[in-house]
Amino acid sequence: METNSLMEINTCPALLCNHAGARLTLIAESFARLLGRPLITEGLDPAQSLWTLPRVILAHGTEADPLFFYGNRLALELFELTPEHLIAMPSRLSAEPLRREERARLLARVAENGFIDDYSGIRVSSSGKRFRIHDAVVWNLIDAKGHLHGQAATFALPST
Repeated sequence: METNSLMEINTCPALLCNHAGARLTLIAESFARLLGRPLITEGLDPAQSLWTLPRVILAHGTEADPLFFYGNRLALELFELTPEHLIAMPSRLSAEPLRREERARLLARVAENGFIDDYSGIRVSSSGKRFRIHDAVVWNLIDAKGHLHGQAATFALPST
């Protein structure tokens, strides 16, 4: 699947949605619980709503070197990735090597506070294109029992 054709796909590719599974609901529920406002319209299918949201959504797991498990179509387009490449990619590779310390500090703030809503920084696509994100919200994916399943982020598409 070419990344430039993703904008034409109105449903989450099976590989990506099946891989993310129940964590798609957790992305939306954790956001609402931690930030006190909905990420998506309540009552709609989370897979469809997250896929078509007009904001970038990315999420990674809790591995020692966390791997992305989800990115919506705007995320895949921006980072120039296919679903297959996204779910095999450590999330640290979304930042430039010199910016990875900064990214580690932001993730530590999220771990401590549950979320942050003021992150700005440089990210890099799979082809090496650099872009700045502003006012990103990054939050912990915590289930109703308090178990951590990873972290997610959302931000507006950068201006070109």
